[in-house]
Amino acid sequence: MQSALALPSAAPLTTGSLVWPLLGLLFAAVPVLVWARTARTRDRGTAVGAVLAVAGALLVSVQHGWVTGIPRADAHLLFGVTAPLVIWCGVRWERARRGPASEEWERRRSRSVGVLGAYVGLTVVGSLVAFLLAGEANVPPKEAVPALPPGLVALSEDTSCGSSSCARTVTVGSRDGLTNTEIIRRLDHPSGWTCRANGWLLDRRDLCVNVAEVNGEVQLNVSLSDLI
Repeated sequence: MQSALALPSAAPLTTGSLVWPLLGLLFAAVPVLVWARTARTRDRGTAVGAVLAVAGALLVSVQHGWVTGIPRADAHLLFGVTAPLVIWCGVRWERARRGPASEEWERRRSRSVGVLGAYVGLTVVGSLVAFLLAGEANVPPKEAVPALPPGLVALSEDTSCGSSSCARTVTVGSRDGLTNTEIIRRLDHPSGWTCRANGWLLDRRDLCVNVAEVNGEVQLNVSLSDLI
């Protein structure tokens, strides 16, 4: 007989739940590893390495949702393009101090250039795939729903999709017995739909928000449309 005090079993780890975080960590670590093989000076090499490490840590934080407000696809594109530029600047900075490098270092640099070339190529291809995948409409994430002011509560939530857009609809109520007009006023949203781009660079779909009274209920609507 199973004990009533038995703890619930932990959710099994799937291959996908491990592979993607590891790939994300590798993506953030490659520029640091390349620079570690390329740097020639202690002080300037450490400074450039610290910049790459901090940028990589920020990228990992975005990957895991620890830092919000930064689109993940855009963060990878920006990091994948700027990190090689930082390394190039670091090489030029060290060259100004140490002068021409030895043949052994030139061979290491050539290998590093090959790795960075493949790295940038994969970044561009991945960004293109992300751009194409972001062309279709899908249900806006819960994070896209504006936070409710104190005293207002979400009574229900529903999702739907049409021919060119999907929506997340939240029915809003009040703990303090406010009328619908007062609830709408508390939500403090401009009349009609307000829209912005869903991302910075790659995801240019319209993310729109609207507050309306429908069938005697206050609804907070968030829609995400396709690009066409």
